[in-house]
Amino acid sequence: MRALFIHFFDFAPHSGISKKILYQVEALRQCGLDVDLCYIDIDKYGTQRRMCGEVVIDNFGNGLYAKLFKWFKFSNLTRHILKVRYDLVYIRSFYNTNPPLLRMLKTLHNEGIRVVMEYPTYPYDKETEGASLNYAIIFLLNRIFRKRLPGHISRIVTFTDLERIEGIPTINISNGIDFKSIRLRIPRKGNTNFNMIAVAEIHYWHGFDRIIKGIGEYYKEEHSEEVNLAIIGEGTSDIINSLTKLVSDYGIEEHVRFLGFRHGEELDTLFDDADFGIASLARHRSNITKIKTLKNREYAARGIPFIYSEVDEDFDYMPYILKAPSDDSPICVKSIIDFYKSLKMTPEEIRETIVDTLSWNVQMKRVVDIIFNER
Repeated sequence: MRALFIHFFDFAPHSGISKKILYQVEALRQCGLDVDLCYIDIDKYGTQRRMCGEVVIDNFGNGLYAKLFKWFKFSNLTRHILKVRYDLVYIRSFYNTNPPLLRMLKTLHNEGIRVVMEYPTYPYDKETEGASLNYAIIFLLNRIFRKRLPGHISRIVTFTDLERIEGIPTINISNGIDFKSIRLRIPRKGNTNFNMIAVAEIHYWHGFDRIIKGIGEYYKEEHSEEVNLAIIGEGTSDIINSLTKLVSDYGIEEHVRFLGFRHGEELDTLFDDADFGIASLARHRSNITKIKTLKNREYAARGIPFIYSEVDEDFDYMPYILKAPSDDSPICVKSIIDFYKSLKMTPEEIRETIVDTLSWNVQMKRVVDIIFNER
């Protein structure tokens, strides 16, 4: 059986989303499917092309036309899918439902091709607020036309426990891990400081301001240990400026570092130096209470204890998890240190808790089994 995985963007080596998609594609192949990947290729001149495997489906050129019309031109892609006769089309949604996309979905559905759409988060409207003009148009059209999705796709893949989204039955999975690609951390001996690490493509719902405030308050009081935080990743200039200003206001510049994107051996080394992970601390700001984030699973695969504030049923009762209150209060750093000192699990033991349940092979097999057993 043949499958096409559709992604509406290009790929970047530092991007967790890019890596996740490649792991999902490989997991589908491990499930026995012959999978092609459809994505946007951008060359050094800014020319954008829609690719399906090695086949050029559309050449959008560059400039405004390329940035805009790739969201509305699906006729060539539809013809390609029908020509190849894929059995499954798996779409990673960018919340971009519009009339041309609906026409493609309707055609595929009428031709008996199974179509599923993955919603990375839900609800998502709060996350799309404040988008740039071109994305604001996309999200506005999505709000208007998403109600027409029922009857066009078979299932929505979701990382929630919802049985239906947009009136469409769901397949409930967790974000997974490709364990071969994530090295278990090797705690560096001789560390005398307490080092924390926060890795993300930084958004306001990560709530890193909460941990920065916590560090600032910690240093205001009498303390016995030096605490440091390495923030790995980038965000908009507004959010980075607000976080760096907060660091400056507290006078903790030597304890909080913004390191930008890191990957490969460099990221491995940063985890070796770290004692504790900082995951999302403010999902409530995007109106999400339950979610199964990729970062929680990556931390567990690294073998590092961590803190988060949302509900994640795969981790809420794990002994290496510290739950933060779901509000905007500063994080109590002393409570993190006390929790860490009471924890006796090794990195190997932490990782072992998810090996049998949270691999991408296990999660994507659930999708394949449900889709191909429905008819």
